[in-house]
Amino acid sequence: MFLGHFAAAFAAKKAAPNVSLGTTIFAAQWLDLLWPALLLTGTETVALAAPGSPVPLSFTHYPLSHSLLAVIGWSMLFGGLYFLFSRNQRGAFVVGLLVLSHWVLDWLVHIPDLPIAAFTDYKAGLGLWN
Repeated sequence: MFLGHFAAAFAAKKAAPNVSLGTTIFAAQWLDLLWPALLLTGTETVALAAPGSPVPLSFTHYPLSHSLLAVIGWSMLFGGLYFLFSRNQRGAFVVGLLVLSHWVLDWLVHIPDLPIAAFTDYKAGLGLWN
């Protein structure tokens, strides 16, 4: 799961060579770095998956870290903050896009457990990891 996010971060260096590799990796992994903190606070939840499942966890509720609407917000926030500190418009666009790419890559591999928004029951995912 994580390799695709790292690959996106490395590929982004070609599009924005002035952005540090650490920044691209941080942006691409942000949602998965935020998620454990939200689990610890009880804001989001997870359960153990059935034995033999390709992924040992069942993602039951994670609207702030992985819903499409929230990810769009995180993407704009990251891009905006990067621009605020660097004045690098291209770099800000790439950093924001990396945050958004996380949801797209998760959508490819997750079963339909990715919420579209916190206030809806509709979930998306193609389930390619199965």
